[in-house]
Amino acid sequence: MLEKNKTALLVIDMQNDNISAGGKSEGTGAVEHAQKQKIVPHISQLISAAHENNILVIHNQFVVKNDGKAIGSNAPIFINMKNNQSAFSGTWGAKTVDGIDIAPEDFVLQRDRMSAFHGTELNTILKNLDIDTIIITGVWTNMAVEHTARDGADYGYKVIVVPDATATINDEWQSAAMNYAMNNVATKILTEEIIKEL
Repeated sequence: MLEKNKTALLVIDMQNDNISAGGKSEGTGAVEHAQKQKIVPHISQLISAAHENNILVIHNQFVVKNDGKAIGSNAPIFINMKNNQSAFSGTWGAKTVDGIDIAPEDFVLQRDRMSAFHGTELNTILKNLDIDTIIITGVWTNMAVEHTARDGADYGYKVIVVPDATATINDEWQSAAMNYAMNNVATKILTEEIIKEL
């Protein structure tokens, strides 16, 4: 049972370069997988339900600043984002995808690492608002979503991941994240079930 005043909805990396046609990830399978998962309509439904029930909504976005000068070269993902100019600050690619609305009362946090907790005020906001449960949605399931779920568990939150409101580049990667790592750190609940409970 979700306690509405102790629950927050996290919307991770729903940006054009990640899942929109014409974005930097086009050609990886990410656009097609997001469409197959129907994550834009599913997340939109969850956002609407959260607003209707006075549940905190936090949009967390990966944004590369200053042309990637400080993103680092320690990991392939950072090198690729810099070389591809993916999610560069101020570009169309870094903007929120069509169909995901950000309300004035929502929080929007930016970061340049995988976990939504890393380098943001996320933990401070959740603690100050007495939140103990986070519902995680967004992309990519095996990267930012998984990193955030792991950190959320380590920070002491009850973590819910929504399988049909997350996507990556294909079903194999989705399954690897959802059916292995998530079993140890999160509860999996579908969009329709969460909305019914709210």
